[in-house]
Amino acid sequence: MNTIRGSIPALVTPIRGGAVDLPAFQALVARQAAAGTHGFVPCGTTGESPTLSDAEHAGLIRACVEAADGRPVIAGCGSAATDHALHLMRAAKAAGADAALVVTPYYNRPSQEGLYQHYKALNDGVDLPIIVYNVPARTSVDLAPETLGRLAGLANIVGVKDASRDLGRVARHRDLCGANFILLSGEDDTALGFNALGGAGCISVTANVAPALCAAMQEASLAGDYAGARGINEKLADLHKALFIEPSPAPTKYALSLLGLCVPDIRLPLVELSDGAKAAVRAAMKRADLL
Repeated sequence: MNTIRGSIPALVTPIRGGAVDLPAFQALVARQAAAGTHGFVPCGTTGESPTLSDAEHAGLIRACVEAADGRPVIAGCGSAATDHALHLMRAAKAAGADAALVVTPYYNRPSQEGLYQHYKALNDGVDLPIIVYNVPARTSVDLAPETLGRLAGLANIVGVKDASRDLGRVARHRDLCGANFILLSGEDDTALGFNALGGAGCISVTANVAPALCAAMQEASLAGDYAGARGINEKLADLHKALFIEPSPAPTKYALSLLGLCVPDIRLPLVELSDGAKAAVRAAMKRADLL
């Protein structure tokens, strides 16, 4: 498996006229590769995964693998149903993905034992490395560090994307999961602090819009140059916030439309940005010297 580290954008899915725009998607991936991005996540939440058909899901992963220039592709394969997550993982493996990003089952709120058994079924059912994704604000369930420690003992559970916003968990996860377990932030605005505490990178929304800056910040922080990393992060701080001013990924798609990279179309139940939010995104991009 390719090394998973650094700046890893959770890619948007360009939509045009209601349909997935694969040429625009592959152009976004190629732009990212040219900017120094370290890996890719297609079909994550930022990719509007809840609105994708299974055929669209598989097609996006194939397209990402084709354009990734050898960088690792971590396919979003989360579902509230274990059987469906298994299906998505099998399709991702067939499409050439290097790993799967699997969010905790949402809405049905499983117990810690249920979470363990969910991931164990995925571990046993498909021979594909798994990055566990914990984002309690979206799923209404929180994967406890102790449960992650149990999961780390399974052969295919190789890392976590932690969007709990609890930086104290980084040290606990390292202690419970071992030195080789991959710790990735799921929050752009705390990613620098996450790395300082022992993280290996960020699955990032901001990197969609500012791939070179996010890659440079990750490279600096992972090399121990925290003064340099702070300078870049300060430039991006307003953008980190603006890209969540309204439900994601609408702000990110609008930002990309300002760069001429895709249209801002988004699938219901999400809608395009209000005029006030558009102004905030434009202002943040200007402060980051992206416009």
